[in-house]
Amino acid sequence: MLVTVITPFFNEELVVREFHKRLSKVTESIRDHNFEFVFVNDGSTDDTLGILRELQRKDKRIKVIDFSRNFGHQAAIFSGIRNAAGDAAVIIDGDLQDPPELIAEMIKKWEDGNDVVFAKRIKRKGETLFKKSTACMYYALMKLLSDTPIPRDVGDFRLIDRKVIAELKGINESNLFIRGIIPWIGFTQKEVEYERDERYAGSTKYSFIKMLNLGLDGITSFSIKPLRFALRVGLLCISIGLGLAVYAIVNKYFNPGIVIRGWPSLMITVIFFGGVQLFTIGLLGEYIAKIYKETKRRPLYIIREKIGFKNGRCLDELPKRKT
Repeated sequence: MLVTVITPFFNEELVVREFHKRLSKVTESIRDHNFEFVFVNDGSTDDTLGILRELQRKDKRIKVIDFSRNFGHQAAIFSGIRNAAGDAAVIIDGDLQDPPELIAEMIKKWEDGNDVVFAKRIKRKGETLFKKSTACMYYALMKLLSDTPIPRDVGDFRLIDRKVIAELKGINESNLFIRGIIPWIGFTQKEVEYERDERYAGSTKYSFIKMLNLGLDGITSFSIKPLRFALRVGLLCISIGLGLAVYAIVNKYFNPGIVIRGWPSLMITVIFFGGVQLFTIGLLGEYIAKIYKETKRRPLYIIREKIGFKNGRCLDELPKRKT
């Protein structure tokens, strides 16, 4: 059987060779399966593409997809999925934080009949306390809000069966959150645990802003609970406002000697309710922005070049978009 390994790269010239070396060692030790490597160059500005070309000339298992510019990590993974020819595909980042050696265990779980085998991090080496704590809060928030159960401390590192790949190819969303889409698809899912290593070299390409945007995509793509929360907060504010109005009227007619003083309380009330309004408007704006992106129907990515594919052609069959 053929297993596809999908890896996105963005400015990883210091890591690519070592990643390929370790990946090759692992896959060569697995005798029962053949492998192909789909490496996606996500608009790198360093020598990542040049190194990928060099490796592809030496290793014909490698297929390279070169984007016209940087379209993002999720788009790069999705391109790899659409071009996976294997009976199963392993999604793994190229920074060596996720160990390629775990692939052998994933394949065993797949052979046992599991359609999805995801890697759960039990320890994160080399990450700051801030990143660990925000990740913990994020997964707790996703558990509370998401309509689809998303495994805790699980990234995109996983193995997916051909039937899952087929369903993913039919997904036609502009705002991708693959670690949420795969649990939503369903099928039999199994976890393997591992300790996440530090980066082999270089620096993370996921800035705080990118992580925040990915988190917002995850929440707004898989739950409408924030909108319902905004509605409830609005109703609560209306109730408070009505209660204060009744209180003021009662005091005016039944306790005329009591003077309701103070611009501070008035300002606090105005600022509080103004903040609530801005929050709910911003929340609505997030959902409307997603609708706006979906209606434009732009492609998720643009491929500049394909290397190592038969006749220079990808398997990529982008769904036809209705006009």
